[in-house]
Amino acid sequence: MHDVSELVDGYRRFLATRYPEQAGLYRKLADVGQSPKTMIVACCDSRADPATVFDAAPGQLFVVRNVANLVPSFEGEGLYHGTSAAIEFAVTGLGIENIVVMGHARCGGVRAFLDGLSNPPRQRGFIDRWLSLLTAAGAEALRDTAGQGMEARQQALEHASVRHSLRNLETFPFIRERVAAGRLHLHGAYFDIADGRLLGLDQDNGWFTAVA
Repeated sequence: MHDVSELVDGYRRFLATRYPEQAGLYRKLADVGQSPKTMIVACCDSRADPATVFDAAPGQLFVVRNVANLVPSFEGEGLYHGTSAAIEFAVTGLGIENIVVMGHARCGGVRAFLDGLSNPPRQRGFIDRWLSLLTAAGAEALRDTAGQGMEARQQALEHASVRHSLRNLETFPFIRERVAAGRLHLHGAYFDIADGRLLGLDQDNGWFTAVA
């Protein structure tokens, strides 16, 4: 489908309504640059947009999105690491004070990983290699939900993946240094698409509880 008229219509609504309300802010951001205090690592899923969930203003959030909201561990060999590059820029360039890893319910990437355990792909592509980052979290989730159905396993892995991504963040030397100094704080969140609930991770016990 080549028709993008919905996007053009949306832009026209933005230009007629939202932009005039925040024109001064946009001009200021254009002149002085961005200085967000919070970075969000979120999923590409079109149903879980962080700016919408947090009702964020322009310039408020620095967001990187990838399949299944994953953070790889630190690697210094100089390959192409889009998520790691965004994290490095946010922390060392923008001086971000908070990083939130936001998972969500009914994640297609998580489901694809679980389906692949019983039906491995014959030829590994970009998605399969990327989802291999879920291996450790998957082992934890499957252990905790032994004998339960797919829905329980998927939710357990969606939660475990957030915890493991937070651990991976601390493998970055510049993050570890700032966390130890109290200059950077790491958080986990989980958004339920169906009912709009947002859960926050208690890192002391590893449980997710309702934010409001």
